[in-house]
Formats: sequence, C-alpha cells, structure tokens
Amino acid sequence: MILGIDAGVFTALHVALSLCGIGAGIVVLIGFAANKLYGKVVFLFLVSTALVDATGFAFPNSQITPAIVVGVLSLISLAIAGTAIYMFHLTGRWRTTFVIGAMVALYFNVFVLVAQMFKHVPVLTRLDPKQSGPPFGIAELIVLAAFVWLTVLAVKRFTAKRSISTAA
Repeated sequence: MILGIDAGVFTALHVALSLCGIGAGIVVLIGFAANKLYGKVVFLFLVSTALVDATGFAFPNSQITPAIVVGVLSLISLAIAGTAIYMFHLTGRWRTTFVIGAMVALYFNVFVLVAQMFKHVPVLTRLDPKQSGPPFGIAELIVLAAFVWLTVLAVKRFTAKRSISTAA
C-alpha cells in the first residue's frame, strides 16, 4: 500500500501520469516549433508532470535515490515554467525562461522513461541490466542531445516576435 492505495494501482497511476505528461509535453514542444501556445495542453503538461514528481516521492525509499534528485530538479523547472507563464505572462525574457523550464521538465520525464525501459523491457534489460554500461549511457546521451537541440529550436521559434496563438 502506498498512501492507502494498492501498490500496483498506485504504480499504474504514476505511469499513466508520466505518459500523459510526456504526450502533452510533446504537443507543447510542437507548439513552440510552430510559434503557438496551446494553453490547455500546457496546463495539462505542467500539472501531470508535477503529479508524476509528487507521486514518485511516495514510493518507499530509505535513502535519496537518483529518481528523487531528478524529481526535485523537475519540480524546480516546473515551478520556474509555471511562474513564467502564469505570473509573468511570458513577457520579455520570461518567454525564453518558460520554454527552457518546460523543456527541462519534459527532458527529465523522458530521461526516466528511458531508464524505466532499460529496467522493464526485456531486450533492453539484456543489453544493460545494471544501467551502467555503454547501451544505457548512449541512449541517455542521445536523449540529452535531442533535447538540447529541440530546446534551442523551440527558443528560437517560440520567442519570435510574431503573434502567439493560444488555441487548445
């Protein structure tokens, strides 16, 4: 039992929130590339990703783990992104701050997805069972490189001086 919920059900909820956050985050990223802001999807992304982090802290741990550190860093980036959009309304440099904060949070969620895939997908587990060898490192390096590139692209496109659509 975790927070009064069956551990299996709680884990399924945590995974569903994670996939929802990743899916919404990808839509947000696509919007950045098109210089559009999908307000409801942004809200879904921020809330579901924050809930993923919060539920992640509820899993039993006797020490600080890499997952806890990633969760804390993700919450910090979400707080920055949320402040940029909801308090400062993306004015001035807050627009760039929002894009970077949102993309960092999405990166952390995808980073954990890759780690979980190496833990639970048999073919990946056989490649690198301890997640400490070249296959895991290369996979995570590719994810990092992709996110750096996508974030730079998003900042360039979303910070353009064109009008921003707030559809969806």
